[in-house]
Amino acid sequence: MLNHTADIGIVARGSSINQAFANAAKGLFSLITNLVDVTETERREIEVSADDIESLLVAWLNELIYLFDVENILFKRFEIMQLSDTRLKATAFGEKVDRTRHTIKLGIKATTYNMLEIDRKNNRLQVVFDI
Repeated sequence: MLNHTADIGIVARGSSINQAFANAAKGLFSLITNLVDVTETERREIEVSADDIESLLVAWLNELIYLFDVENILFKRFEIMQLSDTRLKATAFGEKVDRTRHTIKLGIKATTYNMLEIDRKNNRLQVVFDI
């Protein structure tokens, strides 16, 4: 975890860049709640596009934040079906917030470009969220 004033960040890794994108999403939701308490009763197909891979990472995570804010869904697992420099297609699995089982630890407003890093050689991402 990276700490920054009024922001919090994560570093995500994977066996591929696709897995790193999935792990970044999982990291996002692990900041919001304890993922052990989340079941996979809901499924969402998600598609985002952007001008470059950095903007795509921001768009991907902001779309997940939007779905959490609007539909009250906590996601815990992500399958990246398609990933290019400008387009991502994925399936997210989780469930609606149940206040009797889920504790919301942190409110995340948005993904930022601050300190954003994508290291394709090592399948490593660094991202900071506005809280």
